[in-house]
Amino acid sequence: MTMTSNEIRESFFDFFRGKDHKIVRSAPVVPIDDPTLLFTNAGMNQFKNIFIGTEKPSSLRIADTQKCIRVGGKHNDLEEVGKDTYHHTFFEMLGNWSFGEYYKKEAIAWAWELLTEVWKLPKDKLWATVFRDDNVAEELWRSETDVNPDQVLRYDEKDNFWEMGDVGPCGPCSEIHIDLGPGCCDKSHINGHICKINGGCARFIELWNLVFIQYNRDQTGKIEELPAKHIDTGMGFERIVAVLQNKASNYDTDIFTPLVTKIDELSGVNYSEYDGVAHRVISDHIRALSFAIADGALPSNEGRGYVLRRLLRRAARYGRKINMHEPFIYKLLPVLTDSMGKTFPELLEKNQHISMVIKGEEESFGQTLDRGIQIFDKAVNDLRRKGVKVFPGSSIFQLYDTFGFPVDLTQVMAEEQDLSLDMDGFETAMTQQRQKAKEAQKFHFDTKDFFLDKEVVKNSKFVGYSELESKVKIVAFRDNEFLLDQTPFYGEAGGQVGDHGIIRDGKGTFEVEVIDAIKSGNQIIHIGEVKKGALKTVIGKQLFAAVDTKKRKSIARNHTATHLLQRSLRTILGEHVHQAGSLVAPDRLRFDFTHFEHISEEKISQIEQIVNEKVRENIPVQIQSLPFDEAKKRGATALFDEKYGDVVRVVQIDDFSMELCGGTHLNSTGEIGYFRIVAEGGVAAGVRRIEALTGDKADQLLQKEKGIVSELRKITGFSSEELVVRFKNLLEERKHLEKELQEFRLKFSRSELETILSSAVELNGFKLVATRIETDSQENVKKLGDFIRSKLKSGVGVLGTVIHDKPFLLCVVTDDLIKSHNLKAGDIVKELASHIGGGGGGKPHMAQAGGKDASKLDFALEKSVGVVQNLLKN
Repeated sequence: MTMTSNEIRESFFDFFRGKDHKIVRSAPVVPIDDPTLLFTNAGMNQFKNIFIGTEKPSSLRIADTQKCIRVGGKHNDLEEVGKDTYHHTFFEMLGNWSFGEYYKKEAIAWAWELLTEVWKLPKDKLWATVFRDDNVAEELWRSETDVNPDQVLRYDEKDNFWEMGDVGPCGPCSEIHIDLGPGCCDKSHINGHICKINGGCARFIELWNLVFIQYNRDQTGKIEELPAKHIDTGMGFERIVAVLQNKASNYDTDIFTPLVTKIDELSGVNYSEYDGVAHRVISDHIRALSFAIADGALPSNEGRGYVLRRLLRRAARYGRKINMHEPFIYKLLPVLTDSMGKTFPELLEKNQHISMVIKGEEESFGQTLDRGIQIFDKAVNDLRRKGVKVFPGSSIFQLYDTFGFPVDLTQVMAEEQDLSLDMDGFETAMTQQRQKAKEAQKFHFDTKDFFLDKEVVKNSKFVGYSELESKVKIVAFRDNEFLLDQTPFYGEAGGQVGDHGIIRDGKGTFEVEVIDAIKSGNQIIHIGEVKKGALKTVIGKQLFAAVDTKKRKSIARNHTATHLLQRSLRTILGEHVHQAGSLVAPDRLRFDFTHFEHISEEKISQIEQIVNEKVRENIPVQIQSLPFDEAKKRGATALFDEKYGDVVRVVQIDDFSMELCGGTHLNSTGEIGYFRIVAEGGVAAGVRRIEALTGDKADQLLQKEKGIVSELRKITGFSSEELVVRFKNLLEERKHLEKELQEFRLKFSRSELETILSSAVELNGFKLVATRIETDSQENVKKLGDFIRSKLKSGVGVLGTVIHDKPFLLCVVTDDLIKSHNLKAGDIVKELASHIGGGGGGKPHMAQAGGKDASKLDFALEKSVGVVQNLLKN
């Protein structure tokens, strides 16, 4: 009986449980604490700190399935996904790990056992590759398995040597490939193609990569043996499922068929009735988008957000090829959640949020598509004016990269305009873009961490939850940074800043002020200013440490308030709200969260009110340690940007709030005193920010505002109740007076312009006016421009003024000159703007420009005649 994909995944776990491996959760696909990496792109990413020695593994034997996104690099060019049947942007990587315990012998034997004895793959169809110099691995394949010796091949660095980065752990690898038969080759139509291992066709598919991490490469490129050798393996889940389910395509497995069927239903186009590229692209991209958004990424114009935007637009473009012109991608989310939500519960928890993000992006893409068409039309008009018949490669790439236009769409539109395409220029731009993507995906390894010698220096034990004063010893230092054997100082993590305090000896001869504490791996690094003595004189000696209790209490006050705030936001705004970042400091708190619109003052008040109600209820804050799975079952909220172990700390406030949190908190909510929101605004697409105060700081703000109101009452003589109404009336009166003043200035300026029009320059049968005016409003300049244009009948007008010390130009052109002489206001104003150190543009009949150098405004106006004459000649 054929196993389902979920059964295959569990079978992998069961096999390695039987080999004493601990099964761990997948890390988020958005990397934690690694800004060098756009997305988690390999199973080893979450174990980086273990490899470099700053973190100890929870077990020496581990197995997992890791969510990965690859959008660049070898074999994974984004534009190729969907064209074949076995590459993806999102995929799962099954892996088993040994951190300095078992090595090549066990890795090879167990891989062969699982594939051939448990999963019953035909032995004669399996091939193994080893690094060209790895005699040990080749011999182990012969001694530990019954693979055909002729099917063990050697390859060089390109295929069988793995490196974490330019420096760091590395080593040879051994790959297992399967021969699916000549009928599976997708390159047979290419002259000279030969099916072979690493030959680039779909007949021989790599199933599993066994990496033997035995070396370290230093900054000079020199390779040395590691004292401890590790195993790091990766098997493509989608590929092994296709093989075990006897499917020629990954997209024919039960991983993808529910999605493909739903696309059939939405589009009315059956997957089996045409080439199927659109179905494959869409079903692949919904997976990458959903998991990335669930783990905290959002579409944007840079970094990983830009990658998501491109994925979504690519899926939407292909949807249009199968008759889906309205938002549809978000409708696939329930299908994905049904099939993968049990294994990856974040899809269930963030379902509403993911759906809202994708739908909103789809809707905005329709507008972007229209904008792209405008850009295309403008480019065509420019080419016609210059007499050029080739649509440039840079413009093809701009339409593709910025506006999501597929090249074939640009080609169709260009052919309609009798233009050919500069494909060489496009390929050059694409190559540059691919290189940037490849660099962005490259794994960076940094050896410059604190105290890497894990055998000599023990990790600091944190005792600060229960002790704010304790006996400590300094066990290592570098400059003004040091480690303690145990510490009451909280190391900055999870948005909470590090503690401050004092460490001194009992004799009064040594004292260091702790000005910060930072968590690095499992260690807490203390940063200090030595007030007495020297660090080197007290290594290993008994010292006394004390945390600044006032700051710690203020931090705890803001942290507990943050938990109340998050629950209040979800109550008022909806369950789609999730934390997207935070800062918990002594003097304030900042909370970023997912939401898609401005929050009204009324809702801000409701959120504040709920928090303060919970403060007044003085609810005990209960903290307990639970297994991660148990905490999740109870409904505890986890944060996407936190890394959790097997046992987690749960902070619960009655039945109102329950979150996984390693921070420090109050004993009860009443200690917050008073909570006050001071700011709300947007920080990124789909992310809002609230800033708030508690306790003394909130009270100080209240007293300050009370003083301001009291002062206003004295100045105006109004009561507190009258102030708002009276000030509204005053503002309305001011607006009315300003409007009257503007109208007066406009009438005065028009009167002046009448005089100026009478002395307009005659040029090629039409009139040209170029003059300076005095006004404080761009809107007034535009009104005067319209006035000149109507009076000229046939002519060009250029107006200049200085507004807030910045020069401003406006050009108008009458319709007859646009048609007969191809004169455009935008062309004129661009030329003139260069003289004032600026730029601008606009429509053919009216365009504007700003600049930096107001002293050159009159000179620019004098150049108007020459600029128009040159444009007429061209």
